[in-house]
Amino acid sequence: MTLLENKTLVLTGASRGIGRALALELAREGVGLVLGARDEYRLKETADACRKLGGKAMCISGDVSSSNVAQELVQVAIELGNFAGFIHAAGVLAPGPAVWELNKTRFREVMDASVTGAHQLIRHAVPHMLMNGGGLALFFGSGAADRAQPGIGAYCAAKAAEEHLARQLAAEAQILTTIIWRPGIVETRMQGQARTAEGESAEQIKAVFTPWKEAGLLLTPEESARGLVEFLKDEPEKYSGKVVDIREI
Repeated sequence: MTLLENKTLVLTGASRGIGRALALELAREGVGLVLGARDEYRLKETADACRKLGGKAMCISGDVSSSNVAQELVQVAIELGNFAGFIHAAGVLAPGPAVWELNKTRFREVMDASVTGAHQLIRHAVPHMLMNGGGLALFFGSGAADRAQPGIGAYCAAKAAEEHLARQLAAEAQILTTIIWRPGIVETRMQGQARTAEGESAEQIKAVFTPWKEAGLLLTPEESARGLVEFLKDEPEKYSGKVVDIREI
């Protein structure tokens, strides 16, 4: 790999789904990893699996929207050596309720996972990356950022904000390779949650997500993760500041 060869990355959302699959793919490529997620048990399982593949992997459990957690993720990555940036894959969907049904705690959970978590990583990682002449800042975007979809209103708003935050970073820190990565329609826990959603807008969101499953349109987490790794091996700096959709590369 060019951008990541013999480097260390922070990867959030690493306990399940695309994040876990991505951790394993990067470990196979020899990338050192500091893995973050809220589920400590599953996170440790991911780190163990990465080590079995020959990769260096540490894990820090906790909410990346916490300044302390984000700072620790970055600091451990620096200590591992050759710190090269981060991939922010964490996210919360909260499907089913209309926007007025979401209480403050649930709404904040969705926004924190995508937006506040992204900002905390930027705060703590970017100064080191700038000092070292560059690096990777990759944010998981979504087509949800471009639409108003009943049943996942908070998620749509969160992804729109996260994608704009990434564009802002690209404009302000042009030495970095800043990517908004849309991983495709992937069979993850979020998909299952959407297909079994409850709330005012549940039927509308089920009508969107269920046909994808029935038509066999869903990628596996492993397919999506492999697509991202292949993208990162092929001059991703050309796409800095842009949205990159796995279905279009």
